[in-house]
Amino acid sequence: MTTMTDPPNNESFRLSQLIYDTRYRSITIQVIALIVFMAFAAFVVRNTIINLEALGKDINFNFLGSSANYDINQRLIPYVSSDTHLRAAVVGLLNTLMIAFMGCILATVIGVVAGVLRLSKNWLTAKIMTVYVETFRNIPVLLWILAFMAVLSESLPQPRSFKGPDAASSMWFWDSVAVTNRGTYVPVPVWGSGSAIVVIVFLLSLLGIWAFSKFALRRFEATGQILPTFWIKLAIFFVPSLLVYFIMGRPIGLSYPEFKGFNFTGGLHLRNSMLALWLALSFYTGSYIAEIVRSGILAVSKGQTEAAYALGLRPSRTMNLVILPQALRVIIPPLISQYLNLTKNSSLALAVGYMDLRSTLGGTTLNTTGRELESMLLMMLIYLLVSLVISSSMNFYNKSVKLKER
Repeated sequence: MTTMTDPPNNESFRLSQLIYDTRYRSITIQVIALIVFMAFAAFVVRNTIINLEALGKDINFNFLGSSANYDINQRLIPYVSSDTHLRAAVVGLLNTLMIAFMGCILATVIGVVAGVLRLSKNWLTAKIMTVYVETFRNIPVLLWILAFMAVLSESLPQPRSFKGPDAASSMWFWDSVAVTNRGTYVPVPVWGSGSAIVVIVFLLSLLGIWAFSKFALRRFEATGQILPTFWIKLAIFFVPSLLVYFIMGRPIGLSYPEFKGFNFTGGLHLRNSMLALWLALSFYTGSYIAEIVRSGILAVSKGQTEAAYALGLRPSRTMNLVILPQALRVIIPPLISQYLNLTKNSSLALAVGYMDLRSTLGGTTLNTTGRELESMLLMMLIYLLVSLVISSSMNFYNKSVKLKER
């Protein structure tokens, strides 16, 4: 008996099969949906072009080559107000990436610590972590950014309090770091001749630490012997770089901040706007990561812990070698979303005056050039690409920690 869903081989193709035959129906629906979407997109683009022509405007990106004529307070690369809007956008993008990178690292550390401590058997520790998580998660992140900015601006001493032999305030860490209400001043490296060799050796040391970690893991899985990895990694991290540093005649120096006139000069100036944004985003996102970590740990069967204890493993090694590696398979997917949220929430930097991509390309450049459509399209494309890179990197790591069948 023949049916429309299973026609004989000698039956010729009919147009009705595009709807009634299950072999073709899904393709038909997808083609129709694609045509509708493309028609809608064409309508939007055409309508936009017509409206721009009515206003005497066109879609043009030549404004990126004109002079920006505004300053950027925090920057990673050289920039002056006479530079182009394109360079200003690059400076803002680098500021965004710096906050996103630093924020993801600090938020991960805070989240992992808070998530583990929330499961602590110590009642006070667990409750303190619960208060932290519930407080930060239930208050908008913009308010936390403003709150951190207010604390840094109002509670820290003024630069003039560091003046004189009987100064009311003193610098930290052997007079190398000055924390003021205008920002934090820290030493900055001064690169001399031969410093590139020291940097290369340092990078090779990091590669050596990674290779040794792989070797120690394979040895542990094959023999069950645990190497003192912490001390060996510490030696690999410091010894080669320090040896080359002294052999090359100490080519890398430090420029320390000094109080001159009415403020500090020298060193690296970390503005309170950047610090407030970084700390607020980190603690806010860390509260969500803490719950992700807690749920991942709870997803691991208690029998795993009991079996590890029965083998004589200490609680710390049980957490590091048994619980967390299995919990990572549950933690990583939602963790990707939190990293993306932190990166996109950095666009709130304008609230405290930190010049990121939103403040440069989507703020001052947009207002001074009048190219709102072009600026928004570029900013959306950049955020999309950054988010895709973060998501792809984390998905690659997620695949590496998946349980691999033999």
